[in-house]
Amino acid sequence: MSDHLLEHVRPYLDRDEEERIAYIRAPRWIGHHVAKDSHRRLSELLSRPPSLRTQGLMLVGPYANGKTMIAERFAVEHLRTAPAQKVWIAQTREGTGLGHFYASILQALRAPGGDMWDLGRKAEQLDHLLASLKPRVLIFDEFHNALRGRARDVEAVFAFLRRIGRQYDISPVLIGEVAVCDFINATSEMASRFDLVAVPRWLYDENYLMLLDSLEAALPLAKSSDLSNEALARRIFSLSEGLIGEIVTKAAVAAIRSGTERITKASIDELRHLPISQRRNSALRESLL
Repeated sequence: MSDHLLEHVRPYLDRDEEERIAYIRAPRWIGHHVAKDSHRRLSELLSRPPSLRTQGLMLVGPYANGKTMIAERFAVEHLRTAPAQKVWIAQTREGTGLGHFYASILQALRAPGGDMWDLGRKAEQLDHLLASLKPRVLIFDEFHNALRGRARDVEAVFAFLRRIGRQYDISPVLIGEVAVCDFINATSEMASRFDLVAVPRWLYDENYLMLLDSLEAALPLAKSSDLSNEALARRIFSLSEGLIGEIVTKAAVAAIRSGTERITKASIDELRHLPISQRRNSALRESLL
């Protein structure tokens, strides 16, 4: 009865309802083709020879499509096998200028004083940490947060990225929305330092259908849903607008709560899921005015 599930997922069928729902709602890794290619490119940064002009990567795509999970999974896999941590992830803070940017990195490196406002002291502390920890790859998640200030603030951040390559042999990885690609490619100096790894919305193709099969195998529902069936797959695709995880998670939770233990086209329709593009002008929003 549970042959459609991955082996490590099957025991969850014996858990209580809330445990199963919590498992469904938790972030999960699906090794699709874009994720695997991203990991290969990140691995190449780790294994490259020393350089005074290091190459970096941009992981660019719309929100909620797995960019952060790709980076986090890579960092975790690195920690499992590496004798010393060489991959660090910084959550880029909202706010412009080097002060906020330095604070993001200090916090990622678990350093005290990440909130101090003395820019000179922050730079000195950060240089000391980079020299002692010797990171090989420094990943900046939500990097578009650093691009919302004045031109001179953005250029200061870019100058820092160039310097850590030259001085500390670090490859920067920038994760964010399409604005990251636009800013980096605005000058040949920065464009030549970063390769692009696109993490786009899903298209309706064989890779999408394989993703649905992988998702179904990872969701502890007692009955097979056959998510890649033409009618169901197209309905999910239409409502999700290429961002698959949200609607499949909602449908799986509803299947547990209702006792049906499977996702169907009818149960998807019963969710009354509103595509993201329609939420701004939805009837519910209008009723609040």
